[in-house]
Order: sequence, then structure tokens, then C-alpha cells
Amino acid sequence: MNLSNLQQLKKSRLIHLCMAITFFTSGVIVNFIQGVLYFTLRPFNRKIYRKINWYLCCTIYSELVFLGDWWSGSKIFMYIDKEEFDKYYGKEHAYCVMNHTYEIDWLIGWMICDRIHLLGNCKAYAKKVIQYVPILGWAWKFSEFVFLERSFDKDKEIINKQITELAEHPDPIWLLLFPEGTRFTQKKHEISLEFARKHNLPELKHHLLPRTKGFIASLPPMKGKIPAIYDIELAFKEDAPFKPTITNMLFGKPLDAHIYMKRILMDEVPETEEEREKFLRDMFIRKDKLKDSFIKTGDFFATSGIARVEPFLLPRRVHPVMNMTFWSISTVVPISYYLIKLLFSGELLYFSIGASIIGAFFVLLNKTIGMSEIRKGSSYGADTTAKKTQ
Repeated sequence: MNLSNLQQLKKSRLIHLCMAITFFTSGVIVNFIQGVLYFTLRPFNRKIYRKINWYLCCTIYSELVFLGDWWSGSKIFMYIDKEEFDKYYGKEHAYCVMNHTYEIDWLIGWMICDRIHLLGNCKAYAKKVIQYVPILGWAWKFSEFVFLERSFDKDKEIINKQITELAEHPDPIWLLLFPEGTRFTQKKHEISLEFARKHNLPELKHHLLPRTKGFIASLPPMKGKIPAIYDIELAFKEDAPFKPTITNMLFGKPLDAHIYMKRILMDEVPETEEEREKFLRDMFIRKDKLKDSFIKTGDFFATSGIARVEPFLLPRRVHPVMNMTFWSISTVVPISYYLIKLLFSGELLYFSIGASIIGAFFVLLNKTIGMSEIRKGSSYGADTTAKKTQ
């Protein structure tokens, strides 16, 4: 098959339907297993439950990693000391602080975690409502994600309880925080700048001003248990041929992600609340310098004043292909057989049922993609009242 035919195949809605059938059907099966274990095994032996759940989460997430790594052929360039990367990353608990700019920033994080054998233990802060969303939301609920209500009085207790439990995890975990609270848009950026000027805070060119309360509330239960903070900055070149979106990945368009990562020892974080606020804001000032340099020159370090680190390409693994192949055969083959029988039964009722099932899979696919689209993002940060939670 030549390259042109392969590209046409990746645009096929029939292939996309097969991928949707695979993801949603396998997801429901895995969610069911997770739910049974959550209510039967977890209360009696949390360690074994977590070990098993690692594989269950991994098999769901890996289907989306396949989309990025193999279907679209995207690449990840890491800007980090290679010796430090090999020694620590994937081998310790970490508190990851990342910019929230793109539709696929979370997926790039999963692609990195898959490469360092940490995919099943990716954790994050998420809106409480997400835990009710089938497949990913349910998987996150069964995986002890930190679900927040965006009411700090309530969230402070949740954060303390959840992180205390997560820090006791038997295997390394990465807990991801987007301190900006919402994805970057021009409107939200203008409001962020207005707030910064009003309160004499740093004005960031390419990021929203970070919310400090959640970051600070997370530190006490981490003390002595989580050794490091990972400062992560993700960027895509402005003149790249394809925008970093889930839709472009679904259509097989390759993307090049550039990731700067810096390991900061937890012992280096100051003790007082005021100093910790400054610590996080200083981190975002560095991020802004890196991003500004990258936008202007295509290089994180040319004008940022940050010490240069030579990039290396993080190689993909074959496991997502094996996982996707298993679930595709297990789900698409039997479901396709029954759909064909319904569609060609000669009965209008059966035809309608078959067509409705196919339509439902497409709706689920579009809804899932929509959850990551910036234009459909939350209004959090898009009004001045939200800024009071800084």
C-alpha cells in the first residue's frame, strides 16, 4: 500500500467507526471489571486492587496512545538531562505542573508515560462532573483521580485526603496539575492580564496566571512521600503543517511535540504560603520565557535565558499496537457480524436498530473529541468572578 492510499485509509469514516466500536466497547468491559473490583477487592486489599487496576487503566489509555504514536505517527522531543531522565523519571512519585494550552496536552502526557512504563498510574486533578462520563470518567473514578468542585473550602479537604492516599501507592505515580485551571484562549488571557495588573502580579504573554491555592493545598500531604516536582512545558511550532488536535490525529496527521521538563526537589519548595505562591508564579514566568523563545525562534533557549538542554527523541513502544489489535479483533469482528445481519435482514425494524447503533457510535466519538476541543472548553477563567479563587 503506497503512502497516498494509506492516508486515504486514515480518513475513512468506516475505519473511524471501527476505532469507535473498539474504544467504547472495550471501555465498557474494562469499566465493568473495574467497578466490580472497586466495590469487592479494594475495601479489603487496596494494594492488590491498585496493581490490577494499573493494567485495566493501561489497556484503555493505550488505545488513545496508539492513536497518537502509531496512527498519526506523532513524535515527542524531550528537552531534559538524559542521565537524570534515565535515573528518576518513571521510577519515583512526582507532582507534575504543566501548561494547559492545547487540546492534546493530556494525550501527549500519556504518550510520554507509556514510553516510561507509567501509563497505568497517570493521575490528575479533574472537574467532579467528569467522573460520571463513561469510559474515561469512570476509569478515572476507579483510579482515585482528584475530583474537584472548584470550591476551595470543599476542595481543600478532598485534596488532602486523596493525595495522602495516592502517596501510599505501591508503584510510582505521576499526579498532573494544570494550575491555569482551564485551557488558554485569547479571551481568558485578556482577563488574566487584567487581574494581574489589578493585583500587581506578573503579566504572562503565553499563559494564564496560575491559580495558587490548589498547588499550595497539595504540598503538605506530599511531604516526605513525593520527592519531586516536574516543571513541564509543552509546545508545538506555530508554523507546523497541522494543528495539535485530536481530530488531526484521528485523520492520521503527524505532529511534533516539544517537551521541556525540569526536576525540582520537593525540599527546594519554600515553607510559607506567601513564598509558595511566589514559587509557582516564578515557575510560570520561566515557562513564559521558554514559550516566548520557542514561538519566536523555534528554540526554547535562544532568547529565554534558560540553560540549554539538548533534545532527544523519545521512542514509541509496540505495546499500544498489540493492545489495539487484541481489542479490535475482540470487539469489531462480533459486533460487525451482528450489525451486518441487522442491516441486511430485510426488516425495516432491524435495519433501523442497526443504523441507530452505528449512529450512536459516531455520536459517542464526536462527543468524546468535543470534550477536548478548546472552542468547547469550560468557561472557567472566562469571567472576572472566577478570578476570585486565585
